[in-house]
Amino acid sequence: MANYVFPPHLFAALHIAGSDQLFPVRRVYCVGRNYAGHAREMGSDPDREPPFFFCKPGDAAAVVPVAPGTVAELPYPPQTSNYHYECELVVAIGKGGSDIPVEDAHQHIFGYAVGLDMTRRDLQGKMKDAGRPWEIGKAFDYSAPVGQLRRASEVPGVESAGIALALDGAVRQSSSTDHMIWSVAETIAKLSTLFRLEPGDLIFTGTPEGVGAVERGQSLTGSIDGLDSLSVKFV
Repeated sequence: MANYVFPPHLFAALHIAGSDQLFPVRRVYCVGRNYAGHAREMGSDPDREPPFFFCKPGDAAAVVPVAPGTVAELPYPPQTSNYHYECELVVAIGKGGSDIPVEDAHQHIFGYAVGLDMTRRDLQGKMKDAGRPWEIGKAFDYSAPVGQLRRASEVPGVESAGIALALDGAVRQSSSTDHMIWSVAETIAKLSTLFRLEPGDLIFTGTPEGVGAVERGQSLTGSIDGLDSLSVKFV
């Protein structure tokens, strides 16, 4: 048995609907600007840009076990005055592989959940302007809250489902997952040419237009038809 100098860190783990099992999180991959409306509001041309990816650490997947209808409290991050929400469909990988063909991609999906790609937009902007990596804007503590996971067989229509986010009850994002520029299958196929995907990987598939700032004390509720909603308050 390995003799560690201190106890190894525990995985973040998603709750699975209807099960007492947990889904251990390995890596978190995110697709940038995968909805045309969001690409435009961020100043890009959605007709020309191929998919691009960035990563968050696995423990950024803030999973707080709360009863349905309640709100999880998460810490408002330091060093930002422009903290943005991005509601996204999250794909949980259950079967690994590299160079996965598009037509086989769905065989690698364990399930789906609602996620929030939280962004310190002011810090991200500074890094972009300086030509430096985005980590301090994207890959920080609690930057990827994820709701309860549902097995893929339970949500067959998730790729043409309504997706929305409300800030203190007022809708700020409202679209459909079939507005993605790159589909779930295409995203998995492309990503698997760059990294070997493994069970436990999460893919945040992009956000529609309407992103904006959340203040300390405010609450967000992300929802996708067929999935369990995710509600968090920043304190």
